[in-house]
Amino acid sequence: MSEGRGGYHGCPLLVEETCSKLEASFSRFSLYNLFPVWRGIWPSSSSSGGWAEVWERCMRWDSAAVVRGVGPIWLVLCRESRATLSQVCERSRGAIRLSSQHTTLPALFDIHQVPKVVQEDGIMSGYRDPCSTALNCVLSSFQIHNETINIWTHFLPTWYFVWRLAVLCSSLDFSADPYTWPLLVYMLLICLYPFASSCAHTFSAMSTQTYHICFFFDYGSLSLYSFGCAISYSYYVMPEPWVNSRLQSCFVPLALLNSVFCTSLSCYSRFVELWAPQRSKVMRTAAFVVPFIFDTTPLIYRILLCYGGGCAHPQAVSNHSYHLLFALLTCFLFTSHLPERLAPGRFDYIGHSHQLFHVCAVVGTHFQMEAVVEDMFSRRSWLTDQGVAPSFLGTIGALLIGLLLNLFIIGLFCVPLLWKCQTHAQPGHKQTQ
Repeated sequence: MSEGRGGYHGCPLLVEETCSKLEASFSRFSLYNLFPVWRGIWPSSSSSGGWAEVWERCMRWDSAAVVRGVGPIWLVLCRESRATLSQVCERSRGAIRLSSQHTTLPALFDIHQVPKVVQEDGIMSGYRDPCSTALNCVLSSFQIHNETINIWTHFLPTWYFVWRLAVLCSSLDFSADPYTWPLLVYMLLICLYPFASSCAHTFSAMSTQTYHICFFFDYGSLSLYSFGCAISYSYYVMPEPWVNSRLQSCFVPLALLNSVFCTSLSCYSRFVELWAPQRSKVMRTAAFVVPFIFDTTPLIYRILLCYGGGCAHPQAVSNHSYHLLFALLTCFLFTSHLPERLAPGRFDYIGHSHQLFHVCAVVGTHFQMEAVVEDMFSRRSWLTDQGVAPSFLGTIGALLIGLLLNLFIIGLFCVPLLWKCQTHAQPGHKQTQ
C-alpha cells in the first residue's frame, strides 16, 4: 500500500493536526471513515509506557480508566481510503496490546486479489491471504473458505484409518508374521496420504513457494500410497493364474519405478503451470493415471474372471469393484472441474470438484481397504500353499526405499523454490512484477 500523510503506511492518519483541530473536526465525521473504538491495555505499569509519541499527541485520556488499569480510548480517522481492522491492528501492534476479544480470523480475498498460481477454475472468492502465517493457516481451518472442507475431508478420515490400523494391530502380529507385512505397509500409507493432503491444504497459503512445496509432499504421499497398493496387490490380490508368475516377481520393482515417475512428473508439472496450464494438467493427470492402471491391471483381470464364472471370493471382488468405481469418479472430478466450471462463484465454499474429489477418494480407499483385508484373510491358506511368502525387502524394505527416493525427488524440486525465496529475502533485492 502507498505511504500516507504523516509517514504512515495505509490510511493517512491525521496526526499532524493539533488535538484542538481534531476535536473541532469531530462534528464533521461524515467526511471521514470512522473505525470502531478499541480499548487498549496498558503495556506496563507506567501511565505512558510503551505508547508511541504519535499516538499520545491525539489521545483523549480517561482518568477513571487509568485507575482501573484500562488503557485509553483511541480513534483512527481515515481520509479517501479504507483500511481493514487487521491492517490497522498490525500497524499498531508495537504501540499497544489489544484485548483477546478483538482478535479476528484472517480476511478472505477474491480471485483477482491472489497470485495466479493459487487461482482455481470456477472458484471466484474465499481465498486466504497468500502470505499468511502458520498460525493464521491453522486458525483458518476453523473459518469457512474455499479450502476448509478440503482440509477436514482428509483430516478426519486420517483418524478413521489410524483407528482401523490400531484394531488390526490388536488382532494381528505384524512384528512376527511376515504374511501381514504387505497389509502393514498398505495401512501405514493410507494413513499418510490423507494427513499429508490435509496439511498441504492447511499451510499452502503461507507463500507461493510454500504453496508448491506443500503440494510436492502431497503428490509424494499419493505416489507412496499407489506404491503401497501395488505391494498389497502383489501378495494378496493377484489373480490365481498369475500367482508365482514372472509378472508377480517384477510387480513391486516396477511399482517402485512408477512411484518415482509419478512424484517426478507431478512435481515438475507445477513449474509449467503458469505458462502452460493445460499441459500441466495433462502431465499431472498422467502422473497418477499410469501407476493406477499398472496397479489395477491384475485386479481388473480378476474381476473379469469373476464375471466369467470363476469368482472364488465374491465379497472381496465386490469391494474391489466399488473401489474402482469411486476411483474413476475421482479422476473425472479432478479433470472436469465440475460443477464450479458450469456456475463460477456458486460453489466457492461448498460443493466444488476438489471437495467431491476428496470425498470420493476416501470412500474408494475405504472399499479398497476392506477388500484387501478380506483377501488377506480369505486367501491365506491357498496363497501359503502356493509358496507365496512376503519378504522384508519386498514389503517394509521396499517402502523405506520408496520413501527415501520420493523425499530425494521432492528435495530436488524444493531447492530452486527455496533459493528463489532466499534471494528475494536478501536486503536490497528488488522484485520485478
